[in-house]
Amino acid sequence: METTPDKIVTLRSNEVFVFGSNAGGLHGGGAARFAHEHFGAVWGEGHGHHGQTYAIDTMSGLDVLADEARTFLAYAAAHPDLRFLLTPVGCGIAGYTPAEVAPLFADAPGNVTIPASFLPYL
Repeated sequence: METTPDKIVTLRSNEVFVFGSNAGGLHGGGAARFAHEHFGAVWGEGHGHHGQTYAIDTMSGLDVLADEARTFLAYAAAHPDLRFLLTPVGCGIAGYTPAEVAPLFADAPGNVTIPASFLPYL
């Protein structure tokens, strides 16, 4: 399992920045804002692949986050040509802990990097 770099400032052409969003895609802070300003996240789109980003709704409850994680993992598996850099989604503004979120990504395919903070819980 490959670890996501602690700081991502550039992406290769096949890389996708995976970040936590709100359902409305209002990318006003944190990784969401960075994704919008630098990697093509679309304002108003709080789910899925846009530009070199993939938005996961982390602000609508843990059950929604779990559904979003399953959808993301299926998408990543269906796109083996892409490398998905998973940030510690849900562990910033949303307020969850790595212990709560990491297990949702336990079955990540090999083209998904995992935040170091998630590794102890996988």
